[in-house]
Amino acid sequence: MTSDQRKIIFASSLGTVFEWYDFYLYGSLATVVGKQFFSGVNETAAFIFALLAFAAGFAVRPFGALVFGRLGDLVGRKYTFLVTILLMGASTFLVGVLPSYASIGITAPVMLIALRLVQGLALGGEYGGAATYVAEHAPATKRGGYTAWIQTTATLGFFLSLLVILGTRLTAGESAFADWAWRIPFVFSIVLVSISVWIRLTLSESPVFLKMKAENATSKAPIREAFGEWKNVRLVLIALFGVVAGQAVIWYAGQFYALFFLTQTLKVNPVTANLLIAAALLIGTPMIVLFGALSDRVGRKPVILSGFLLAIVLYFPIFHGLTMFGNPALYAAQEKAPVTVVADPSTCSFQFNPVGTSSFTNSCDLAKSFLAKSGVNYSNQVAPAGSVAYIKVGDERIESVDTAKLDKTLGAQKIKDFETKLGFVIKSVGYPTSSDPKLINYPMVLLLLVGLVLTVAMVYGPIAATLVELFPTRIRYTAMSLPYHIGNGWFGGFLPTTAFALVAATGNIYAGVWYPVVIAAISLVIGFFFLPETRLRTIDD
Repeated sequence: MTSDQRKIIFASSLGTVFEWYDFYLYGSLATVVGKQFFSGVNETAAFIFALLAFAAGFAVRPFGALVFGRLGDLVGRKYTFLVTILLMGASTFLVGVLPSYASIGITAPVMLIALRLVQGLALGGEYGGAATYVAEHAPATKRGGYTAWIQTTATLGFFLSLLVILGTRLTAGESAFADWAWRIPFVFSIVLVSISVWIRLTLSESPVFLKMKAENATSKAPIREAFGEWKNVRLVLIALFGVVAGQAVIWYAGQFYALFFLTQTLKVNPVTANLLIAAALLIGTPMIVLFGALSDRVGRKPVILSGFLLAIVLYFPIFHGLTMFGNPALYAAQEKAPVTVVADPSTCSFQFNPVGTSSFTNSCDLAKSFLAKSGVNYSNQVAPAGSVAYIKVGDERIESVDTAKLDKTLGAQKIKDFETKLGFVIKSVGYPTSSDPKLINYPMVLLLLVGLVLTVAMVYGPIAATLVELFPTRIRYTAMSLPYHIGNGWFGGFLPTTAFALVAATGNIYAGVWYPVVIAAISLVIGFFFLPETRLRTIDD
């Protein structure tokens, strides 16, 4: 690899590091940011603003893929992803200096949402630009290995955000951090942006794009050509359902759902769970480059489809193993203390709530939700129509509550009393309230998490090269960006809430694993029959 090629990869990847740095910042500091920008408004308005601030950045990413994908195919790769990094950086930096609700009132959350929208649009164009730019500079025999470096940036962004947040907390103290120092990690982003912009300004335009421009072969209407002609629409659909959807659910399952499962279901201490995930990512991240390089030798399709197949075969055993080694007491209780929810099926909802808008107040939903969050397996038994649900734990019967017609204060107290009683009963038969750190088999939990990251690496390492090679040069930026952001935003982003809804509906704490397994199976089948092998394709036509 030449020095110029290293600079191209570094400059392109840095923007994606920044993307994930920002993602983890918002996730880690959501509570603090919420208190700063949504305090003082009435409850309904606060809820709407909180929802918009969370969802806005993700909702507009596919539109950003269209806007900046079109720009990249019209005017060039270099200038387009220079614009995206500037918009991303400015938006995140401005969050760090944005006055709070206490200072400027309702304008504060409105401006926060506006910044998130701008940032989401820019992010929609960042990945496609980085992948396209690196691939079009890479030697034909090394595109998989070179573009795989972009895929490692999620881990780097994760670690960088942890270091900056932790360093700021320790330096400023918790009181100052909650008051004003939370802004420092956002303001610090200007350092990343400055370095990235400076390096990107020194880069030359993609030679593939320059050749196409010199031949006057650029597309005059990339969006219409990409999504208005069946031959290209077919490739977009194959990319979405045969590659990206499966990659997205495996990626989210291997990192975010694994963390959710450890903390929420197995009740592992959050610090311990985060350290275990971080260690697994640290071990597994080099495998992303390894599998990207392997795809240069054996092909993109065999590596990606093998990752899908491995996930389908291993995910249930891995999550069972996480319970066995991460919370042995819970694993034992599931075997010896059966629990049954007796309810009228017509009153039980499928608790799919991706953005927090729904409220589940009937007796069946309250019972199932508490048991699901407590990591308790249960069976379902039909009760007479209209009856209030109850839970059987051995010979004990615990009546649930229905708060739909009660005022909020009384309803909240009823729920608290019910959960306190049920919690006491399930604890008395062996279900632990938390995982005992002394009983955790840390090497085995880490090994299982590395197994999850292995499947991530197999599907994630070659995907950038695959998407670049799948589409013609004249519409590449536009055509690859949209399925990537739809796949990761919708299929991947809905994984935690879909998984929880499946657990609550079935009573099986492992039922949520069906979501990534089924989506991966769909991608395996579609990819096997319809995804072409792209490794030997030229990308300058």
